[in-house]
Amino acid sequence: MITTEIINETLQLNAPLLKGDELVLTSEAIEFVVELHRKFEPRRRALLRARQERQELLNQNQLPDFLPETSSIRAGEWKASPVPAALQNRRVEITGPVDRKMIINGLNSGANVFMADFEDANSPTWRNCIEGQLNLMEAVRETLSYESPEGKLYKLNSSTAVLKVRPRGWHLLEKHLLVDGEFVSASLFDFGLHIFHNGKILAKQGKGPFFYLPKLESHLEARLWNDVFLFAEEKLKLQRGVIKATVLIETILAVFEMEEIIYELREHMAGLNAGRWDYLFSIIKKFRVHKNFITPDRAQLTMAVPFMNAYAKLLVKTCHKRGVHAMGGMAAFIPSKDEEVNRIAFEKVKADKEREALLGYDGTWVAHPKLVEIAKEEFDKVLGESPNQKQILHEETKIYKNQLLDISSAEGKITENGVRLNIKVALQYIESWLQGIGAAALNNLMEDAATAEISRAQLWQWIRHRPVIEGGKIFSESMYRQIRREELDSLLHRLQKEKRDVKFLQQAESILDQLVLNEKFEEFLTLKAYDHVL
Repeated sequence: MITTEIINETLQLNAPLLKGDELVLTSEAIEFVVELHRKFEPRRRALLRARQERQELLNQNQLPDFLPETSSIRAGEWKASPVPAALQNRRVEITGPVDRKMIINGLNSGANVFMADFEDANSPTWRNCIEGQLNLMEAVRETLSYESPEGKLYKLNSSTAVLKVRPRGWHLLEKHLLVDGEFVSASLFDFGLHIFHNGKILAKQGKGPFFYLPKLESHLEARLWNDVFLFAEEKLKLQRGVIKATVLIETILAVFEMEEIIYELREHMAGLNAGRWDYLFSIIKKFRVHKNFITPDRAQLTMAVPFMNAYAKLLVKTCHKRGVHAMGGMAAFIPSKDEEVNRIAFEKVKADKEREALLGYDGTWVAHPKLVEIAKEEFDKVLGESPNQKQILHEETKIYKNQLLDISSAEGKITENGVRLNIKVALQYIESWLQGIGAAALNNLMEDAATAEISRAQLWQWIRHRPVIEGGKIFSESMYRQIRREELDSLLHRLQKEKRDVKFLQQAESILDQLVLNEKFEEFLTLKAYDHVL
C-alpha cells in the first residue's frame, strides 16, 4: 500500500515504508536532499529545456560540431586534478544493479572497481532504490551479507573492489518524494542519500566517494554536477575535490564537448567512459528524422565500424591529453551452460578487450565475474606493471566531425532477423523492468535499458523511413505489427507453458507499441514505463 506522509507543509513522501527504511530516510538525510533540490532544480529544468531546443535544431539539419565558443578551453594547457591511489589502476571494472547479492558478487569479483548502478541496470521501484541505498550503507561499513532462499550465504571478502555509484540521469524524477509540490530529481535523490550516509566513511578510507555520471549531453550539464559536488563537500565538511566522477560519453552531443566536460569537472574528474550502447541509441534518437542516418541491425554496429572507431580513438586522445583515465565499453556476455557458446563468446570478448588495450584505454567494463580474468589478461599484456597508460598521448590521432557523423560507414543491412531480435529484446526487457528487474539476461547477453532503447528506437526509425530490408521487402508498420504478433505469441506460449504470469508481457506489448508507433518519439522508454512501477 502506498502511504502518504506529510512530513511538513512543503515535504511529502508517497511511498510504502518498511522496517529499516528509517536508517536511510533520516530527517537529516531528507533535509539534505531537499536542500539539493531547492538549490539546483531550476538549473536542471533549464538544461532539460536546452536539450529540447537543441533537438529542434538537429531536426532542421543543424548537425553538431565542436563548439567555437569554447575553443580556448580546447587550445589551453591544463590538466585535471590527480585521482587518489584507489583509482589509479582501473583495468577491469564490473557493473550491476544495487540488490544485495549483486553488490556482494560485484565487490568480490576480482575486478578493480564495482559500479553499483541506480540507472540503466536498475528498475527504479521504491523498494529497489531504498534497499539499494541501505545495501550501500552496509557495503561501505563492510557488514553486507545475503542468504539465498536455498540457504547459501554470501558475504564480502576481506579485499574487495573499489565502489563507484551511478545515480539516475538528469532527465529522471523520483516521484515518491515531493518538495514544494515538485517531484525531486532522481539524480539528486540517489547522489544525496549515498554521499550523506557514506561520504565521510569513504573519504576516511581513501576510497571515495566515487561516482559515474550518465547521459550528459553538454558541458553545462557537467558544470551542474560540479556545482552539486562543491555544495555537498562544503555542506558535509568533506575536503574539496575528494569526490571523483567518471563521465559516460554516451551521447553524440557529448562527444563534441569531451574536453569541456573534463574542464568543468577538473577538480572532480576521474575519467571518461565509452558508453557504446547508449551512444548508439543517442545517434538513432538525435538524428531520427534524417534518412541518411538510418542504422543497420544492432549486431552489425560494432566498435570496428568506422564512426564508432573514430569515437573510440577520440575519447582516448582527449582523456590522455588532459591526464585522465579512458575507460572502454561493456562486454555484456553472460556465460551459458553450453561450453561451445562460451568458447566462441569468450574469444569475442578477448578480441574486444585486446582492441581497447591497444587503442590506449586504461581499463574496461564487463558484466559478469567470469569475464574479469579475460579482460584483465588483455590489459595486463599491454600495461604490464603500470596502473594505466595515460602517459601515451596519441598526438598523431586526428579525428574530425565528418568521421564521427558518418553513420553510413557502417555499411550494414537491415534484416528480418534483426527486426525480430529488436522486438523480442524490447518486449522481454520491458517485461523484466516492469517486474523490478533492470538487468535481464537474454540470449546470453546482459540487456539493460540502453540495449532495449536501441531496439525500440531502430524500430521507430525504420517504420518512419520505410527502408528496403534484406530480401527486398519494405519495412512498414504492418510488417512490424505482424512480426510483433508472432514474437509475442511465442513468448506468451512459453510463459503459459511454464505457468507464469503473462500480465507484465502484455503490458510490455502495449508500451512497446506506443514507443514504436506513436508519431512523437519518446525520449526515454524509462519515462514511459516509470508510472507502471510506482
